[in-house]
Formats: sequence, C-alpha cells, structure tokens
Amino acid sequence: MGLPVEFSLIARHFRPLAGPGALDLRDDAALLTPPPGRQLVLTADAMVAGVHFLPDDPPDLIGRKLLRVNLSDLAAKGAVPLSYLMTVSTPKDTPDAWFAGFAAGLAQDQATYGVTLLGGDTTSTPGPISLSLTIIGHVAPNTAVHRFGAQAGDGIWVTGTIGDGALGLAVALGRLTDPTGFLLDRYRLPQPRVGLELAGIASAGMDVSDGLVQDLGHICRASGLTAELMADAVPLSAAARTAGPDWLTTCLTGGDDYEVLLAVPPARTGALRQAAARIGVAVTQVGHFHSGPPEVMVRRASGEPFVITKGGWSHF
Repeated sequence: MGLPVEFSLIARHFRPLAGPGALDLRDDAALLTPPPGRQLVLTADAMVAGVHFLPDDPPDLIGRKLLRVNLSDLAAKGAVPLSYLMTVSTPKDTPDAWFAGFAAGLAQDQATYGVTLLGGDTTSTPGPISLSLTIIGHVAPNTAVHRFGAQAGDGIWVTGTIGDGALGLAVALGRLTDPTGFLLDRYRLPQPRVGLELAGIASAGMDVSDGLVQDLGHICRASGLTAELMADAVPLSAAARTAGPDWLTTCLTGGDDYEVLLAVPPARTGALRQAAARIGVAVTQVGHFHSGPPEVMVRRASGEPFVITKGGWSHF
C-alpha cells in the first residue's frame, strides 16, 4: 500500500530539509539538544497570501521570506540560529510544483544560514496559503536583547536602509516604478542581520517589521521612555530616494524592512559600529531616547514636527 498523499508530499519535499533531531520527519515530535551552556531563544511568525506576500510571488522566494522574517527576530536578540518548525496550509489544488519551489527556496537559505527543519505540519485550507514558522536559536545565558531596557540618553540606531520593503510592495501593486528591481527584491527577500553581536552593546532592540515609527513605539512602551526620531536622519536607499519626498511617510511607517532597531548608550556606539562592520552592514543613528511619556516624536532637521497620522501596520 502506498503512502497517503500528505506523507508522500512530505517525503518528496520536506524530508530533505530535515536535520538532526527531526527523526526523518517520521514521528509526531522532534528532539533537540541545546549547545552546552547556551540559552534557547524561540520566536514564531506567520505569513498569509494576500497579506504578507502576493499569491503569484515565486514559491521559492515565499519560502525564503518565511525563513528570513523569523531569522530577523533572532538577529534582533543577538541569537545564533539553530533549527525550525513549520506549518504549511494550502488549498487542495496547489500544484506539486509549488511545493517543489517552496522547498527549494528553504533549502537554499538553510545552507546560507546554517539551520535545518525539525518538523511541523501540513494541512489543506479553503482559504489562501497560510504559513507559520517557529525558529529556535541560542545565546549565552542572560545576554538576549529585549524590547525593554532602553535608558534615557540612549541613541536610536537602525541597520541598513529603511522603507525599501514598503516601497517594494507599492511596486508590486503597480503604484510605483522600480527600474532596477531593487525595491521589489527587498520586499520579496528581506536581509536578516544574522551575526550582529549585540551582547553588552544594546540596551534594547527589536526588528522592524510593522514600520519604524510603530516598532519604536513598542520599545518606548516597554521601557517607559519618549523617543525623538529625526525623519531626515533615517537612512534611505538610492532607490527609495528616487521615489521622492512624497513617499517618506511610507518609508517611516510601511513595514517589511526587517532591519534591526536598537537603543545604544553613547559610550557603546564604537562597539556597535565595529560589530556591524564585522558582518558588512551599515548602522545609522536616527534619534535618541529621553525621559517622558511612552511615545514617538518625529521631527524634521529644522526641529519642526513631522506629522504622521498612522504609525504602522496592524492586523486588527
């Protein structure tokens, strides 16, 4: 008797992704032994067609984005990636070629980032493709960076450039031109800042997924501080600058950046720059924290307020 369709699909596409402890994806659970003397860090993110990616996006890029948005959360903790669990829910008429492409994308980034699949679940759904991934990493005990912990006087720093993902979505929807393809690529394929050593450097941090202003507000609330964000200091790519000043609000609030947002004491900025240089990524100070109610104040270089009516993406 042959394998049921679900198990045959798993054997073809996902078993080659499995690593130690996955039990060859033949069991209902996996086994994981943490590296000696390390503390585990776990985080999960979901992606739904029509919300986090477009239904006609290439399946290999969907798989890579799913893994990378979770890797971004680990990067913001200063964690080393280890392995992941994944749930895949697709309509019954999803072609086998979609699964092949999806798994190929995962395999490519598993090799890049040194992670393997532990297990998960596959189901059918009458709705759009829905994907969920739980990634596991590790840090030295008590060194993970949290949203709370920022101090008055800390600088606000970001990696890379901000706004490319949101502008890339505008390109995909036909609202903006992108002659080089740079913005669309940034939307479809985030660059998680894995390997950025943050222990002893950052007071607080998180990745930018729902918009710089909104995510900065999360740190403000967790730390009980006011953030002053200088809109003109926010690093923009050459492609984002070409879009023009009318898109600045989108860059500050649109999300899908997957850069790292950090609170760093002035005395540690040199260490931050050195850590960023080791992985070849730029870091930019875009403001500072000070005592006050937990809110984000956005200003222009002139000191005038930069009015933003919507802080960022919300699912509700």
